[in-house]
Amino acid sequence: MVLVLVLGAVLVTGRSDGDGGSGEGCPPRTVVSWAPEPRLTSAFARYGDDDTRTDDWTGGDGTHSVRLPDGRLLWLFSDTFLGRVHRPPNPAGEAYAWRDGTAPLVRNSAVVTHGGRPVATLPAPLFPDPAPGTWRWPVAARVEPRSPGASERVLRVLLWVRQNGAPPWIYGEPLATEVATLSLPSLRLESVTTVLDQRHVGDLSRRVLFGTTLVEEDGRTYVFGGDDGRPASRPASHAYVARVPEGGLADPAAWEYWDGSGWRSRARPAPVLGDGRRTGVGSAFTVTRDDGTYVLFTMAAGAEGLATVTAYWACSPAGPWHGPLGAFTPALPAPGTAAYNPQAHPALSRDGRLVLSHDVNWLETSAAAAMLSRNVSLYRPRFVTVRLGPPRRPPGGGPWSGAWR
Repeated sequence: MVLVLVLGAVLVTGRSDGDGGSGEGCPPRTVVSWAPEPRLTSAFARYGDDDTRTDDWTGGDGTHSVRLPDGRLLWLFSDTFLGRVHRPPNPAGEAYAWRDGTAPLVRNSAVVTHGGRPVATLPAPLFPDPAPGTWRWPVAARVEPRSPGASERVLRVLLWVRQNGAPPWIYGEPLATEVATLSLPSLRLESVTTVLDQRHVGDLSRRVLFGTTLVEEDGRTYVFGGDDGRPASRPASHAYVARVPEGGLADPAAWEYWDGSGWRSRARPAPVLGDGRRTGVGSAFTVTRDDGTYVLFTMAAGAEGLATVTAYWACSPAGPWHGPLGAFTPALPAPGTAAYNPQAHPALSRDGRLVLSHDVNWLETSAAAAMLSRNVSLYRPRFVTVRLGPPRRPPGGGPWSGAWR
């Protein structure tokens, strides 16, 4: 399949702040307004429709971005369509441009943009399959020193390793978290290192993959991850966090995991969000910082979970997290479609507005492949801008809580 519908919301859970934040001294933040960002959405649509080359990107999901030192922006995608796009022969013909049934599908790709415009697709897949029936999905990335204190900088990309699975694991069984190292500026793949192997965890729903999002602060990289507690239904999964010193992402010994009371290496990660029953996060959420506050975006739980994005805030990566506070529902291109995987793009954000992307796919998984071929616009990122600010006080002026919206 060509998507991971890992949607969810965050349950507020009481966690010690550890030493990854400023306690409860940070200001509460939430979405106070939002608007579509048609310029970016149209830029990827034009690039996908351009048939100048027939081996480049025409659509994908799992949208992540990272700014390179030379000013380029690298976009990382999971399952990706390559090939040719066919246009309607006349305005009275087919309503949408389409892909033919032989359009190549690869498990990952990377697109380079310059000046806000996609200009090239790197040879795909960028990260080869480790074995038959097993694949790599790229997630968050950052530029960092090759090793702590080194002057040379490299690009590090977090990878999720999955393999074919039987229902309910229709989007693949989670296996491991890897880190790829790419040289700069050539973006040549140098190595791939496993930082957290989960094959020994017999319960697939308890396997944790890291890298859905990361935040840099005070010489450390905080890397968030999730499990697939209920992979084929509305999720009740958990969120986790690890930290790594700058320059140490590719060193498994440098990783420390929040275990519920502190940061420890080689520890079993403890959830920082979610109760595993009614609410929680799937793998696809994003965290950013605003005015010293950590802000998390994810799809809402319940009936809103296929369309509505909600926000949560905390003063520390380990929580406690507060929310949901504020929600918005971006426009979907057609009935029967779903929004998922909200991702923040700080490198594109300016003037107090944060750029978020979300992916779009056909809701009914059995018909998804056919619908994505018939309508290329369904499998491309869409963008919005959000403005963050203080939420209104809860009724009665009580404490911030997950029960109040």
